[in-house]
Amino acid sequence: MKTIENTPERSMKAVRLHEFGGPEVLQYEDAPIPELKPGEVLVRVYAVGINPPDWYLRDGYRSLPPEWRPDGKFPMILGTDISGVVTAVADDVQNFSIGDEVYSMVRFFSIGESKAYAEYVSVPVTDLALKPAGIDHVHAAGAPMSLLTAWQFLVEVGHDNPNPLQPNKHIPVPLKGKTVLVNGAAGGVGHFAVQIAKLQGAHVIAVGSGKHEALLRNLGADDYIDYTKTPAEEVVHDIDIVLDTLGGPTTGRFLKTLKQGGALFPVYPLGFADAGEAEKLGVTVSTLQVRSSGTQLAQLAELLDEGKIRVVIDSTYPLANTRQAHERAAKGHIQGKIILTVI
Repeated sequence: MKTIENTPERSMKAVRLHEFGGPEVLQYEDAPIPELKPGEVLVRVYAVGINPPDWYLRDGYRSLPPEWRPDGKFPMILGTDISGVVTAVADDVQNFSIGDEVYSMVRFFSIGESKAYAEYVSVPVTDLALKPAGIDHVHAAGAPMSLLTAWQFLVEVGHDNPNPLQPNKHIPVPLKGKTVLVNGAAGGVGHFAVQIAKLQGAHVIAVGSGKHEALLRNLGADDYIDYTKTPAEEVVHDIDIVLDTLGGPTTGRFLKTLKQGGALFPVYPLGFADAGEAEKLGVTVSTLQVRSSGTQLAQLAELLDEGKIRVVIDSTYPLANTRQAHERAAKGHIQGKIILTVI
């Protein structure tokens, strides 16, 4: 293993769980620095992006059926999205070197194995890409999971992992000339979806609360619906694609907004109970589980570097204040991404 001289040998600071529960179970404490396996690098983390799977796991995935809930392997470090600098590389790693600035969604989907809320994280090189040079670590850490989710739903899946929630593979729809409605447009996935759909040549309708309108129009939204005043499903019709970043049991309300042959993509599909109605209307309902992809992150780094896709930051918190970051997330109405700063 090749390592940088000032890499600590034994311990680091990390945020760990010793039990499932609310934000109060997040403990900032000493933890062992991970050991490298073949095909991995060690990254000194500068910033961490937090995502819904973080608080779902912290809570023990109580929203899932009991048979799908993960076992607790405590102590557990949450998180997937990091930006930082390579400090060590396994002997078989050729494409990354000590000192490289990198970003990643680490080992997702692998519950409890990502371990990003820490000063150091080991990362498989297949999950890794050079950080976009034109943005800082805070903004880079805000991109991986949310941006990959939007990209894999709308442009290219990029993996062949089976989706346990539907028998068929998700197939994105060509967006050029189409009308795309993004529900939850100001959130992590939503604000990227607006930009991606616009870049792909779609007419974009963003749905959010009134305070987000100026931002989303600036990101490329052609039309805006303030759901606090008017439910989107009551005022739009003949839509080609709805990306519902909220999903859940209420996502079926968007079926009537779609034209025959249209598509509804719920990011969180659990609770959808309108499959019969969708078939009757000639609407495809499809979802996927986002997966790590260093190849796609390298491709997207060019768009981030050129400013063609922007990362919006809601708020930042030091790693030691991760509990407060999760409390902020629980309040909802997030504009972009919440970030933990480590350096």
